Amino acid sequence: MSISPTRRQAALDALKLDDESLLKACEVDYFIASGPGGQHRNTTASGVRLTHAATELSVSATERRSQVQNKGVALERLREGLKVLTFVPKVRRATKPTAGSKRRRLEGKKRTSEKKALRNSKSGW
Repeated sequence: MSISPTRRQAALDALKLDDESLLKACEVDYFIASGPGGQHRNTTASGVRLTHAATELSVSATERRSQVQNKGVALERLREGLKVLTFVPKVRRATKPTAGSKRRRLEGKKRTSEKKALRNSKSGW
């Protein structure tokens, strides 16, 4: 998964913001969350969806019956998602075995081969 440098930079900038500023930078949607919780949950718009436009990252929270609690949970998830976007993977380089390791490996194979060859010979035991 490759992330564009502009998106990564936007995520870094967003992580530097405090909660209020980050919420202002996001589009906040409220919706009726389904699931357990009784009438209160099924009739109020307690679900919260945060969409950060600069990074195109969207998170939602519907676990709690309270809209305020769900907003806090969604904000935490947004910060976690932004941290994931800032991760830069290490560049992997192909390596080759050393001459000494090749030699030791072949010597070990030869010893094993000789040991097995002695098992099959009639003069062995």
